[in-house]
Amino acid sequence: MKTSRRTFILTSVGVASTLALGARTAFAADAAKVTESDPTAQALGYKEDASKVDKAKYARYAAGQDCGNCQFYQGKPTDAYAPCPMFSNKQVASKGWCSAYVKKA
Repeated sequence: MKTSRRTFILTSVGVASTLALGARTAFAADAAKVTESDPTAQALGYKEDASKVDKAKYARYAAGQDCGNCQFYQGKPTDAYAPCPMFSNKQVASKGWCSAYVKKA
């Protein structure tokens, strides 16, 4: 069976992109979780449980706001944790909250 150069290149590109996407997914699953003691988390008032947000300090907070329905949350609302660009793509809790919250459209 003879393989043309074009077939070889197209197959190689397909395999490489599949491997790259698989590696990205594996990397996201292994990403570190943000802790409330993290300096960025403290600056943004991040709480892993949105019900524990200091409402006096963060008057913008409203019940029902959480990372799972924020536009920055990089996962499905049903994912327990997912990357967030506000925290250098570290994982945040779906039920968490920070002052960078913006309701998902």
